[in-house]
Amino acid sequence: RARDARKKKRRVKMATQVASSEGNTENMVKLPPVQFIEDVDAYMKGKEPDAALAEIQEKYQTFKLLENRLLQSRARMLGKVPHIEKAIDMVDLLLAKETTNEQITVDFELSDHVYTKATINKGTQCVYLWLGANVMVEYSLSEAKALLEQNKRNAKQNIDNHEKDLNFVRDSITTLEVSLARVYNWDVMQRRNKSEGGGK
Repeated sequence: RARDARKKKRRVKMATQVASSEGNTENMVKLPPVQFIEDVDAYMKGKEPDAALAEIQEKYQTFKLLENRLLQSRARMLGKVPHIEKAIDMVDLLLAKETTNEQITVDFELSDHVYTKATINKGTQCVYLWLGANVMVEYSLSEAKALLEQNKRNAKQNIDNHEKDLNFVRDSITTLEVSLARVYNWDVMQRRNKSEGGGK
């Protein structure tokens, strides 16, 4: 009966996806910090130059791939925040008009850049939110506002975490680039010294 009574309430569908699946604020970077090669002679002791360069190059490629993943993930997060904010604005409008007899006319998004005029019934008390994976759940206006605000905070926290991870990854890439150059130059010097020594 409570469910039937709830169904009789006025409802409105909101075409916004709640980013609950990406509310995880853990860092994506699981790689250890890259050590700067202070003493190339000590680092190269007992190592073949080609093998050492290949090892550094492999680490470099790993961090470059991780940088691309982080950039793509951050871009998705940045794209979600405006949609969440628009949904919050809509819920705020519905809350403000909840006790009035005034109908609300809005621009309803049918698809990207395609809108139509829509009229929301008087006394709307519920909205539907997309949760992803073709799942839509009904919420009261106050519940929807709380959920959207939480997802906005999660998205912004994720963006901050991605920025920190990107800084770490970019610093590591720079260190590896310098390491590649130092080991390569060391190898060139060793070959030159051997060549000069053999010509004497």
